[in-house]
Amino acid sequence: MTDDLPMPARPSRRAFLRHTGVLGAATAITASLAACGGPPSTDRVAGKGGAGRNTIEATLAFTLSGGFDPMNASSAVATAVNQHVFEALIDLDPITREPYLALAAKQPEVSADGLTWTVPLRAGARFSDGTTVTAQDVAWSFNRAADPANQSLMAEFIPFLDRAGARDSSTVEFRLRTPFSLFPQRIAVIKIVPKARTTGAAAAKAFDTAPIGSGPFTVRSANSTSGVVMGVNPHYDGPRPARVERISLYTTPDNTARVSDLRGGQSEATEAVPYLDVRSVADGHRIDSKQAFNHLFLMFNCAAAPFSDKRVRQALFHAIDTERVIRTALEGYGTPATSYLDEANPAHRRAATVYDYDPGRAERLLAAAGASRLSFELVTTDTGFVKDSAPLIIDSWKKVGVHATLNTNPSSAVYDRLVPGKDFRVLAASGDPSVFGPDVDLLLRWFYYGETWPVQRARWTDPAAERCAALIDSAAKAKGGAQQRLWQQALDLIADEAPLYPVFHTRTVTGSDPNKLTGFRGAATTGLYFLGVSRKA
Repeated sequence: MTDDLPMPARPSRRAFLRHTGVLGAATAITASLAACGGPPSTDRVAGKGGAGRNTIEATLAFTLSGGFDPMNASSAVATAVNQHVFEALIDLDPITREPYLALAAKQPEVSADGLTWTVPLRAGARFSDGTTVTAQDVAWSFNRAADPANQSLMAEFIPFLDRAGARDSSTVEFRLRTPFSLFPQRIAVIKIVPKARTTGAAAAKAFDTAPIGSGPFTVRSANSTSGVVMGVNPHYDGPRPARVERISLYTTPDNTARVSDLRGGQSEATEAVPYLDVRSVADGHRIDSKQAFNHLFLMFNCAAAPFSDKRVRQALFHAIDTERVIRTALEGYGTPATSYLDEANPAHRRAATVYDYDPGRAERLLAAAGASRLSFELVTTDTGFVKDSAPLIIDSWKKVGVHATLNTNPSSAVYDRLVPGKDFRVLAASGDPSVFGPDVDLLLRWFYYGETWPVQRARWTDPAAERCAALIDSAAKAKGGAQQRLWQQALDLIADEAPLYPVFHTRTVTGSDPNKLTGFRGAATTGLYFLGVSRKA
C-alpha cells in the first residue's frame, strides 16, 4: 500500500457536519451513493449536524483516493473503511493481527493432498442491502479477484488458487494449484461482495463508489476532500457488532489540523500524531506508539546506469546516517532497517547485508562502480515524515560526493507521471502492505513479485529478480523450517540487491481521548479502527 493523494483545501468543520448526509454531492462517490439509494439510512443521527454520544469522530492522515471495491482498494482511507464495511471468511484483527472467524462458521478444512479446502458460512449472514450472503457470492468474490482480466491488486496474494466453487448454498470449496500452508490466514485479503451487485462493468463501477458489504457498518457518504461517514448495517449479526450509530472520518495530511482536531474535541482519535507533538498531546490524551512495518524506502530505476549496478545502490544506503535521520526527522520514532521486515514481525531475522552508516565504504563502492561524481534527481512523495527525512538523506549523500536535487510531489503525480517517465532514477517514499496481513509471503509479494513494483516501477528484471520470485514461489509450497529458510534466502537476496529497500521502519503514533472512547487502541498500521469501540456516556 502506498501513500494517498493529497487533500485539497479543507472545508470548515461546521460545513462538513452540516452536510454529513450528502457530503460533497458533486463528487462521483457521493453522487453514486445518492443514485443507488445507498445503504440503509441512519439519517436520524447524521441529520443532527454534530457529534452525539452514539457518534465517533476521528481524523485520518491521508485522503481518499480511488474507490472502495476491495479487490482493488489500496489507499489508506479505503482500506481502513473497508475493514468496517466488508467481511472476509477469516478476518485479521486490525490491532492484534490475529485471525478470527468472520463469515466462516468454523476453521477451513483441508484434504489429505492439501489441494482442496472447504469452508462453511455463518448462518444468517446478510449484506447491508438485506440480501443473504451465499456460497456463490464467496466463490464469485475469489474468482473475480483472481481473474487476470480484472487486473485486481489482490490477485498476487492468491496465486495458489485454481478455482473457488459452491458445494452448496452455504459451503465453499477451494481448489488450489499447489498446497499453501497459509491458506486459512491468507483468505483474509479477499473481502466478500454480492455477485448481483458486481457482475458487469457498469455494476462494478457503481459498486466501487457505493459499496455493499456484510460488515457492521455501511458507507453513508464519501468525499476525496472531506472524508467518509459510516452508518450501521442493521442486518449484521456477526462477531463484531457496531457499538455506535455513526462514524465520521475526517481526512487531512496536515499535521496541525489533526492535532487541533484532537485537542479541540472535534475528534476522539487521530492517526499519525506528529512526532514533535507526541509529548504535548500525551498531556490529557492516550498515546499508542507501536513498531510498524511502514517504512521509508529508496527505489531505483534498475535499468538505468549507474543504478543498474547494485554497488551504486548499496553505496547510497551505506552513505545515509540513518540514526541522525530518525533522531532529527522522527524524534526517535523509528528503527534502522536490519531487514525488509520490521523487528516486531515474528519472522524477522537480521539480513546477511545490513546498511550500517559507513561513508568510507560508500565512497569505495561508488569508485568501483565508476560513479564517484554521481548526480541525480530524488523524487519523493509528500508524506510528512518522508518530506522531513529527504533533506537529511541528501545531506548525507553530499558527504560522499553525491549530489541530489529534490522533487517532492503528491503520490498521484509520483506514480502516474514521474516514476514511469524516462528520466526517473531514484524515489524516496513510504509503503505499508501490512494492512493486508503480516505474513512474510504477502509482504514479499507486494514489492518483489508480479508486474507493478519490480517490473513497471523499479525495472528490476535481471536474473536476481527471477531468483527472488522463484524463492517466493518455493517458500509458498513449503512448510515449517524449510519455508522459513527459503523466506530468509529471499530476504537476504533483496537486502543485497536493494532494488527497493527500507532505510528505516517507523513507529505509528495514535492519539485518542480516553474520556470519550471505550475499547479503542491504536494500530501498528495506517488507519483507525473502531470495531468493538463505543462512546462513553
